[in-house]
Amino acid sequence: MPVPCQQAAVVPMTVSRVDRSFERRLSALVNAREPGVLQGGRKGVEKESLRVTPRGRVAQTPHPVALGSALTNAHITTDYSEALIELITPAFTETWELLQFLTDLHHFVYRHLGEELLWATSMPCALDGDASIPIAEYGSSNIGRMKHVYRIGLGLRYGRVMQAISGVHFNYSFPDRLWPVLHEAWRASSAGQDFVDEAYFALLRNYRRHGWLILYLFGASPAMCKTFFKGREAPRTLQELDANTYYAPYATSLRMSDLGYRNKSQAGVSVSVNSLQQYIRDLSTLIATPSAEYEKLGVKVDGEWRQLNANILQIENEYYSFIRPKRTTRSGERPTKALARAGVEYVEMRSLDVGVYDPVGINQNKMRFLEAFAALCVLKDSPPIDRQGERELDANHGLVAVSGREPGLELGLDGRPHELQSWAAQLLEEMQGVCELLDAGLPDRPYSAALAVQQAKVADVSQTPSARLLKELETEGEAFFHFALKMSRQHRDYFRDLYPPNDRQVEAFAKEAEESLVAQRTVERGDRVSFDEFVAAWFAG
Repeated sequence: MPVPCQQAAVVPMTVSRVDRSFERRLSALVNAREPGVLQGGRKGVEKESLRVTPRGRVAQTPHPVALGSALTNAHITTDYSEALIELITPAFTETWELLQFLTDLHHFVYRHLGEELLWATSMPCALDGDASIPIAEYGSSNIGRMKHVYRIGLGLRYGRVMQAISGVHFNYSFPDRLWPVLHEAWRASSAGQDFVDEAYFALLRNYRRHGWLILYLFGASPAMCKTFFKGREAPRTLQELDANTYYAPYATSLRMSDLGYRNKSQAGVSVSVNSLQQYIRDLSTLIATPSAEYEKLGVKVDGEWRQLNANILQIENEYYSFIRPKRTTRSGERPTKALARAGVEYVEMRSLDVGVYDPVGINQNKMRFLEAFAALCVLKDSPPIDRQGERELDANHGLVAVSGREPGLELGLDGRPHELQSWAAQLLEEMQGVCELLDAGLPDRPYSAALAVQQAKVADVSQTPSARLLKELETEGEAFFHFALKMSRQHRDYFRDLYPPNDRQVEAFAKEAEESLVAQRTVERGDRVSFDEFVAAWFAG
């Protein structure tokens, strides 16, 4: 495979420039009167899983009533498909509390799945084309119908098969006590929420620069079932592992390649992360700009809605970015309006595959590393990114997704080639000081331990999840589908055999499920306008 930015006359470089801004800012945090200035950040997880039959086919059954309303349950909902369960945790300051909540949530869900399983990998189970993937239903209310129509539009635009891919999102916000110390270290002229927004957008830019590292370290989708391409030709980047499996020999996360969420349909879409104002401007423009291609699909045909509009994006969430700035929305409030109203509250890291070797799809080492990585990104120098830079950095993500374990792989930065292994090692070395701050007062030094696990993956690529998965398939002579089905059954058994169960939390989930069904009926009774009027008011607001 050709490597972007590789030129015969140019000697590959390492990213060795000393980041003086980073050193100064880290020193300011080290010398702050509060040694735990980075501690106490709030983190949450959103984890998607396909419900499947015991034979590994997409479940055609409705979202289980015992799990509550997918519209109004705060912790158990659905994503694109009626069969794609999404589990959402609150924000916690401790990773062990978050992991315990997510474990309890899985345990509760499995009590109500009957013989069905939660698929253990990001790439989906055996598929029978778009028709085998039921679109999520949210009831008869206007907001419920809007969520359903939006998904109809996604299916028409990108295909339902792509929407059956699942992942894990890690939500993170820095502790409030960090901001005064960081403000002084930055020597910032802005203040209050304006400064907080600037800091989070510095993080977003550096995540765009360095976020390929997340794919290398945690990508777990180097292979997929051949049925993913049923009725269409598989791309040449893939090879046959066996009669039922496609793979890319050096892939880390095919989910995050152009086979998945980096879909070519959005290749020309650009949203600046140079400032909150530019981000809102660009997203708003995309939502308001008609697309000739999508106009051909029609919006409302013979009285049936096919999509919310024929614009480049129907709504903000259609933009598939690696990371998003977020603000909790009020009832009926659009995400861009919430950001404009109150600024950035937290970031959502979206490039994590479901961890196939973790029953809940994620573990504490991974979460601790992500927390430290967020701090690295906010402390490092983060100049603006122009359009050419966006293309170069996005190409890095795509290249690592498909070929991240290739020996000698080079990535581009500022128009010059840089060796992935050296760049990764330097980033992890810079994180050591960050992890020491996060470990302050903790005798077991959990953040430094989490960093050491990732450093081992850079030193030895065979320790990455993607390499482990492919090795297991090759050693066992096992198709991806059968491997994923086996792991799904193991995870089911883990939760069903979990002892002692957290009965108090299970009862709380059951109560929330019942209350959410009542809440949905209340929403449905409360509608006072037609669906057409509701949609028009939503986009006018």
